[in-house]
Amino acid sequence: MKIQRLRFVLLFLFAMALSAAALAQDVPTDIQKLDPALDQIVPANAKLERVATGFDRWLEGPVWTHAGTLLFAEIPANNIDQWTPGKGSSVFIHPSGYTGAAPYKGPEPGSNGMALDSKGRVTVAGHARRNVWRLESLNPNAQITVLADSYQGKKLNSPNDLTYKSDGSVYFTDPPYGLPTQGDHDPLKELQFNGVYRIPNAAKQKPGAPPDRAKLQLIVKDLSRPNGIVFSPDEKYLYVSDTATKHWMRYAVQPDGSVKDGMVFCDASGVHAPGQPDGIRVDKKGNLYGSGPGGVWIISPEGKHLGTVKIPQMVSNVAWGDVDGKTLYITASTSIYRIHLNIAGVRN
Repeated sequence: MKIQRLRFVLLFLFAMALSAAALAQDVPTDIQKLDPALDQIVPANAKLERVATGFDRWLEGPVWTHAGTLLFAEIPANNIDQWTPGKGSSVFIHPSGYTGAAPYKGPEPGSNGMALDSKGRVTVAGHARRNVWRLESLNPNAQITVLADSYQGKKLNSPNDLTYKSDGSVYFTDPPYGLPTQGDHDPLKELQFNGVYRIPNAAKQKPGAPPDRAKLQLIVKDLSRPNGIVFSPDEKYLYVSDTATKHWMRYAVQPDGSVKDGMVFCDASGVHAPGQPDGIRVDKKGNLYGSGPGGVWIISPEGKHLGTVKIPQMVSNVAWGDVDGKTLYITASTSIYRIHLNIAGVRN
């Protein structure tokens, strides 16, 4: 009996190992090279891999945790999922966004973008939850701290993506995509604009303490659909993607945390392929990586489109992962992809 049990255990472990090994699969690698500078970023033998697939329609908000796992939002399922190398994916938090008792009437009930603070705590753009919240430890049952939920007495639209500045403040975008109709005339929409905000000293907010609503700062209010957001490595600039215009915008960051001199950094409006500017990240050399028409666009610090990593599905967002920080993880429609690059990314 003991021998049979041992055989069963060994066979089970072998099957699990085979299953884990099969999680990462090479897919056709198609790199559109538009400038020789791309060779410094993308290795000649770069391989695109699909590490997980079969999810519900639209994945978003990837972030690499200090535990060496990838968290990402499965928005239609109202989940935050976790992918662990060698083990695969599982539901980490449900519900991640909308928590009401009645069925949600819109297409995107879940949460959206995520980022880490200096302590490794996961901060979440609540999307259909209509707030920004922080998980106090990497445990699905950990305490939740709400960092922002309203501006001047009116509910936020649906926080979409966020990023930390080194001073502990959080910057986030607030389009209406998490509302039932996803439009500017949604009956639940209380604000007349789709803003970009700053939460001063967010990292220092005590666990469980309510947000200091009077201190939430509106820093941009003239974008149609602000979406992805990230700082340049030196934090001199703030980048924001505007999905509606297919523009990546650049703003000069001021000493008080506000921004000015908004300009179109890169324009994808003339490129006709599935996808649009959405989630964005930067590497340590200042190159920008973002979802765009056809896949992941790689843009120089001067705003030049250097090339595109073609992805078989429509891309939503990206995040830096693995030990060396040189692997770009990509969330697309129903799958997660990755590609190893030459330059380490700026992680948060």
